[in-house]
Amino acid sequence: MNHDMTTTAFELEGYSTVKSLGVVRGIIVRSRSVIGNIGAGLQALFGGNITLYTNLCERAREDAFLMMTQHAEQLGANAVIGVRYDAAEIMQGITEVLCYGTAVVVKI
Repeated sequence: MNHDMTTTAFELEGYSTVKSLGVVRGIIVRSRSVIGNIGAGLQALFGGNITLYTNLCERAREDAFLMMTQHAEQLGANAVIGVRYDAAEIMQGITEVLCYGTAVVVKI
């Protein structure tokens, strides 16, 4: 399943939903390394985008998204609607990223 078959909307434009298979999710828990924190601290001294953290966040979101789409495919879905992300800090330096949506079968 690719990004074209996922949407934050509750219907996939141009397709007819024929079956809803329920909620699917992908969850990833990431921590920042000591070396990464030092590098990010140096970037913070100069201001602007802290690319080390930006890249870490993007990788975590992409991994959670991939896990969600794999979960949907396991259920027999060919699309996911209502996609959302959520994140929470479990403890200092450890963050959970959750990607979830509704797995559906659409008529192509």
